[in-house]
Amino acid sequence: MNARLFPDLIVNGETVPHAAVAAETQHQQAPKGKPGIAWRKAATAMAIRTLLLQEAARLGICAAPAELGAGRHESREEALIRGVLEARITVAKIADADIHAHWARDPSRFRAPPLWEVAHILMACDPRDAARRASALALATSVTARAHGAPGSFASLARDHSDCPSAAQGGVLGQIGPGDSVPEFEAALRALPEGQISAAPVPSRHGFHIIRMDRAIEGAVLPFETVRPKIRAAMERAAWVRQARILTQELVQAADIRGADMSQFAA
Repeated sequence: MNARLFPDLIVNGETVPHAAVAAETQHQQAPKGKPGIAWRKAATAMAIRTLLLQEAARLGICAAPAELGAGRHESREEALIRGVLEARITVAKIADADIHAHWARDPSRFRAPPLWEVAHILMACDPRDAARRASALALATSVTARAHGAPGSFASLARDHSDCPSAAQGGVLGQIGPGDSVPEFEAALRALPEGQISAAPVPSRHGFHIIRMDRAIEGAVLPFETVRPKIRAAMERAAWVRQARILTQELVQAADIRGADMSQFAA
C-alpha cells in the first residue's frame, strides 16, 4: 500500500506518521483490492487513539503497563489509554430491580446448555488434499443417499464405512453438548431436527459427516438467582460501552481532525 496516496492525519495539530496508520490497516477488515477502505478505517482508529493519548497528557495520567498474561504486558500507550478510560468512565452499580426486570422480560433466554444424542458416519480426509477430499465426498454422498433410503441401515453403514472409532457402536456418539465437537459439526447439530439424518454430508476439518439426530434435549430455564451474576456483568459491560462511546464523541467533537472521516461520531 502506497501510504502517500492518502492525506496526512492531523489531530489537534499533531501529525500521525503515515507508517503508524499503515500498520493499523492490518487490523481493519476491507474487501480485497480496496486498500482505501482499510486506510480510512485505520485513520479513524488512529485518530481516536491519538485523542485518548492527548487526553492522558492533559489529565497527567501515569499508568504502569499491566500484565495481560504469562509474559505479556500492555504497551506504554495501552496503559495510558486504560488510565484515561478508568478516569473518565464511571458505570453506576446496576440495581437488583433492573436486573430482575431484564430477566423477567423473557426468562426463556437463560437456559442450561442443550444436549444432543447423536450418531454419525465419518469419511475422513485432509481438506487440503483435493483428490482425497473429492473421493471422501463422493463416498459420503452415496452413503447419505443409502441412509435416507433405509434409515434402519444407519448402524451397519457406520460399521462398514465410518473412519471414526464410534463405528464399532454403529456410529453412536452418545450425549454431547456445546463445545464437545468442532464448530462445523456443532453448527449442523443446532440446525438438524430430532429424528432426522443430515440431508447432505457435513464438511469439517476432519472430513465429511453423515449425522443422525436421535434426540435433542433443550436446556432447562435457569432460575433468576443462578443467572443474576451473568446478567449483571452483561448490563455493566453494555453500560461501559455506552459511556466509552459518549467519551469518544466528546473528544472528537472538541477536536480539530484532518485526514480521517469522523462523521460516525457526530452528535
